[in-house]
Parts: sequence; C-alpha cells; structure tokens
Amino acid sequence: MPEPTRQPEPAADTPWWKGASIYQIYPRSFADSNGDGIGDLPGITGHLDHVASLGVDAIWLSPFFTSPMRDYGYDVADYRDVDPIFGTLADFDALIARAHALGLRVIIDQVYSHTSNEHPWFVESRSSRTNPKADWYVWADAKPDGSPPSNWQSVFGGPAWTWDARRRQYYLHNFLKEQPQLHVHDAAVQEELLDTARFWLDRGVDGFRLDAINFAMHDPALTDNPPVADNGIKTRSFDFQRHIHNQSHADIPGFLERLRRLIDTYGDRFTVAEVGGAESDREMKLFTRGNARLNSAYGFDFLYASTLEPRTVADAITLWPAQAETGWPSWAFENHDAPRAVSRWAAPEHRDAFARMKMLLLVCLRGNIFLYYGEELGLTQVDVPFALLRDPEAIANWPLTLSRDGARTPMPWRSDAPQAGFSDGTPWLPVGADHPSLAVDRQERDPGSLLHLTRRLLALRKANPALATGDLTLVEVAPTLLVFERRAANQTMLCLFNMGPAPIEWQPAQPERWRLRDSVNHAGGWILAGYAAIVAERIA
Repeated sequence: MPEPTRQPEPAADTPWWKGASIYQIYPRSFADSNGDGIGDLPGITGHLDHVASLGVDAIWLSPFFTSPMRDYGYDVADYRDVDPIFGTLADFDALIARAHALGLRVIIDQVYSHTSNEHPWFVESRSSRTNPKADWYVWADAKPDGSPPSNWQSVFGGPAWTWDARRRQYYLHNFLKEQPQLHVHDAAVQEELLDTARFWLDRGVDGFRLDAINFAMHDPALTDNPPVADNGIKTRSFDFQRHIHNQSHADIPGFLERLRRLIDTYGDRFTVAEVGGAESDREMKLFTRGNARLNSAYGFDFLYASTLEPRTVADAITLWPAQAETGWPSWAFENHDAPRAVSRWAAPEHRDAFARMKMLLLVCLRGNIFLYYGEELGLTQVDVPFALLRDPEAIANWPLTLSRDGARTPMPWRSDAPQAGFSDGTPWLPVGADHPSLAVDRQERDPGSLLHLTRRLLALRKANPALATGDLTLVEVAPTLLVFERRAANQTMLCLFNMGPAPIEWQPAQPERWRLRDSVNHAGGWILAGYAAIVAERIA
C-alpha cells in the first residue's frame, strides 16, 4: 500500500469541502478488532491508512451512537456516547486523531428527526402528559372512533402512528415504531439538538451528514396526505401517498439556519443533507440556498436508479446549474440504503469494465462525491438469505423490497483469511461469496486493479480545478453516449462516456486541440470501446 500522506490544501478562496471526495464507512461492516463479528471504531482506526491512500478528503461515519440497533444505529438512545459494540468515546477520540494525522477530515451522522423509543427523553415523554418532556415527541389524541389522528404512513410500512396506553395517545413515527418522531418545532428540542452538535464539534468532528432531515418537522394540524396519482405497482403503504404534511414543513430551513450559525463558530466545517422523496429537488435547493443554511445536499437520483444511462446522468446534473442562488450538489452511486451499483447497473460479464467507467464518471461530476466502502474494490450486492436478514424493512416487506443488507456485508481485507480478514469471529452478515477475490490485499498486488485505478482517478480530480470545482456543460446525450465539458478559469476538460457494451466513435469539432489526460477501457483515438471513457484537456 502506498504510504499515506497529508492531502494538499485547496486554494485559499475555496472551502476544503467544495469538490471534496468523501468515503462512507458503515462501522458494523468495515473492520472488527475484537472478534465479536461486528465492526468497531478501533477497527476503523486501524484501517485508515487504506482510506487515506485512496486520496479522499474525508470520511463519513454512519451512526455509532448508543442504540438498541432496531434500525442499526439510526435509532439513537444516547446522542452523546458510543455504543459499547463500537467502543468508547476514547476510541472515537483516537479515531479523530489518527484521521487528522493522515489528512482526513471526519464527518458523522446526525439523526435529528427521531430517536429510539429507549432514549431517556422518550421514556420520560411517554410517562405522562404533564412531565417536562411531554411535548418533546409528536403525540396526538385518537379520532372519535379510536383510529389514528391522520392517514400518514410509515416508510417501513403500515400506519405512522402507534397507540401508547401510558398517555392514551398515539405517537408519530415515520420509520419503525421503535423510532418515535421528535417534535423539532419545540424550542427546547432544538436547543438539545444544537447542544448535541456542539458536543461532537468540541470533540473535533469536521462536519455532519443530516439523516432524513426533511422529516424533521410535520404539519401540526395533522392534515391527511393526498393519494398519489399514478397507478404503478406499490410494495409499501407509504407509496400510496404524497408526503406533503408529515414532512417538509416550511420551518425546517429556520432550524437549519440556527444549526449553521453554531457550526460556523467552529470554522471550516461541512454540512450535507440527505433528502429523499418526490419533493427532494425542491427541498435540497431550499436547504442549501444562500450562505446561511447547509453547504450541500444529496438525494437518490442514482442510488435507486435501476439503470445508469446518459439521460439519467444528464437529468440529475441539469438540476444543479452553476448559479449563485443554487446550492452545491453531492453525488453518490452507492450507500448503505441502496444495492451495490455494479449489480444494479451491469450484467455480470460487463461488471469489471462497467465499474471502471462508473468510477471515472463519478470523479468527473460537478459537486462533492461520495464513495461507499468497498466501492473502490467493485464489491457486488450479496444475496443474503431470509434467515440471515437483519434489515427490518426487508424482513417486513419480503420478498418485494430488496434488502439493504446485501450492501452492508463485511469489507474484504485479505483474500485467504477467514471471513476475508474482516473478523476472527462469525460476522454479523455473511461475507459475499465473490468478495474474497476482490479483497484489498489481492487488488494491491495487481497494478491493473480497480483499487489502483480509483487512486489514480481521485488524484486526477484533485489535480485539475476543472474537475474538482469547475462548471459543467452538456455536449451530447445519446442512448449510450454522454459527453460534457468541465471548465475552470484556465482549464477545460472534455469527458466522454460510453455507457453501453457496443463501440462508439465520437470526436470534437477540432480534435487536434485536445490531449488525452486519462481513460478507462480505451484502445485509443476517438473510438470508445464498450464501457470506455476518456478525459481530454484543451491545449489550444
């Protein structure tokens, strides 16, 4: 493995996060240091050299907070401590120190829309209607017939309301019933969340990814959601509604402005929102507008796309023009909530070539880019049998909802070690059958591997302002061909992608004015073989 070094600092007038590449680590699945089959913070710290060697700017850690793990950390029972399965606060401090020594910034998840039902706040809130935290969650009386207060449905299926006999009221949960909805309209709740952000900023984190932030506030009138107009196949009751009253309240930006004011007192920190749903484009623009809200946002344009086609890419990037009033986008092809991209988008015989083209496409997009752990290895989606599933959504909707577990399986470190070097014990999810052959040690020994290519392409992005922070202009969008230009003040790059298996010939009007900077799956000239891609720089 190349010796990791501190990354060069961006230009003084460009924030470090603008154009950054960020590596997502799912703690349960990255590296297990104590043999219990579950990844942990010391395991992450022990493998940060690998992450730094890729040339990324930062890591994003999915939740590691105290939790009963009904939704694997996204049901938080203590916002300001580490769950024992992951380690201790001292382990987190050691991780921060090691990451910073390697030039890696650290971004952590914050889950502000809901907690675990085992959080002390909820335990107190449900104990009576008059306790000090009685209004910290969303409670409502039943309708006269005893039915829930509104027709709102949970993302994971079924009504978004659960009856509680202690208060003789319903409480709201947009996800599992074990994830009660915080009443973020409440000033005291907002103060507590801001104090939580301050706690982690004081420990040295460099920013936050805000989980499901568009769910943070609801319509207090509890107005019923209208039905959707389409007649497509629906696997969840959630899919039958337009979600305009249980989320996306107009007061959310005001809370984000309060959060931003706090974060700005700590200097060059970064905030990115996760925003899904039918209104995601509007909400992402709203949450990042101007300089007083979040720095960036990302949605599910690619994460839930069944195919990757030129038009898919063109439609997504067109939504983020380089205009002062429009925020800065972030992009991900994979994460912990979506199936592995090479399995979604490529036939098995084309996966190697496709993975290379996909990686070059990602590094050429305008915005920040997220790599999911193992994406640099080309990990495939694992078919986890029902008996071994852990994902509550997949279990509830089996077999019509594709399991998120298949993208959360252990990271393969050593091809010839038990459990591919992830753990000395039985891992919490099975190692993919083909993943040992994709392990880090094997790809380190192969100069032509996707791992080595990923390092080279991330270095290309970092070294060229047009790719890192320049504007983007579409040149051609054909059934399998995508061409765009990236431009910075003194540099223009031409990016060509063949997204199909058949060769394509294409060249610019004055081909002699361009020199090749990098390519994948490419034989030469302006003929692109199947899944080939080219990046060229204007020279005259």
